[in-house]
Amino acid sequence: MASMTSALSRVIFSGAFRTFQRTTNRHLATAFKDEAQNSVRKGADAMKQGADAAKRASQEVKSETASAADEAIRKTKAMGDKVADTAQEVAGKAKQTWDSVKETTQKMKDTVKGKAEESTEVIKENVNKSMNSKN
Repeated sequence: MASMTSALSRVIFSGAFRTFQRTTNRHLATAFKDEAQNSVRKGADAMKQGADAAKRASQEVKSETASAADEAIRKTKAMGDKVADTAQEVAGKAKQTWDSVKETTQKMKDTVKGKAEESTEVIKENVNKSMNSKN
């Protein structure tokens, strides 16, 4: 009976051990699976955060680039307006100068003509006086 008890206890003990071993293996497998799923979730979350950060950075760069382009356009337009204004001022001054030259030329012409007419009259008078006195 002792051998039978011993054999029976081995079967019971060995069966219980196998059940314990299977249960432990299942728990470990479940724990590994859970850990792997958590790691995958954390990795996916990290990737999503990285993608969001990249998207925000891209939007900032796009916004800053657009802002810089707008500023450059505004400055170029302002400079163009200044150049146009300066060109108009120069054209206005050139016209004033031309008008002044024309006016001065006309005054000189009138003065010379007037002096010439006066000289002609004086010469005529002198010639007439001279002829009258000889007579």
